[in-house]
Amino acid sequence: MAVLIKLFEENPNPREIKKVVDVLRKGGLVIYPTDTVYGLGCDITKSKALEKIARIKGVKLEKANWSFICADLSNLSDYVRQIDTTTFKILKRALPGPYTFILPGNNRLPRDFKKKKTVGIRVPDNAIAKALVEALGNPIVSTSIRDEDELLEYTTDPELILEKWNDLVDVVIDGGYGGNMASTVVDLSGEEPIVLREGKGTTDIF
Repeated sequence: MAVLIKLFEENPNPREIKKVVDVLRKGGLVIYPTDTVYGLGCDITKSKALEKIARIKGVKLEKANWSFICADLSNLSDYVRQIDTTTFKILKRALPGPYTFILPGNNRLPRDFKKKKTVGIRVPDNAIAKALVEALGNPIVSTSIRDEDELLEYTTDPELILEKWNDLVDVVIDGGYGGNMASTVVDLSGEEPIVLREGKGTTDIF
């Protein structure tokens, strides 16, 4: 049974954030708000939790393309190979914001991501997601919670999310209604930026 924890983006309560972080540290699964759609995530260092998400999403863990939610750009060098000035300028301009950037991974990626040549990085413009990652001390893996209903595509109401995911996750954070447009995905691992998916983030900045 999942616990519903109410948090306000203007001022996320540190005590409630700590409750969620304790769940993440124990390998729990959490649904949380971002600046786009609600995300399903866990601590990127917890193999069992990553495997659980892979099962829920119906993919093999080694084939999963999930992104890392980071608090800011300072975490980047932990997981990403040296990036050039042009790439860094793009990241500075776009983040925090509704983008996922594909960047070349380095050899310090967590165990379950070691074979990955690239990694997706998100720095959402959402105080709740940021507070979670800061309190945890490392990124959260993130995958969106799509809805089977083609018309809806993404579930935006935390109460409905709780109803649907109650038996699959440990915590659902109610951070208000979510958006229903995913992030814009941009591949920055090559010579030129390539937009892989147009979402909420404008592509004018590239």
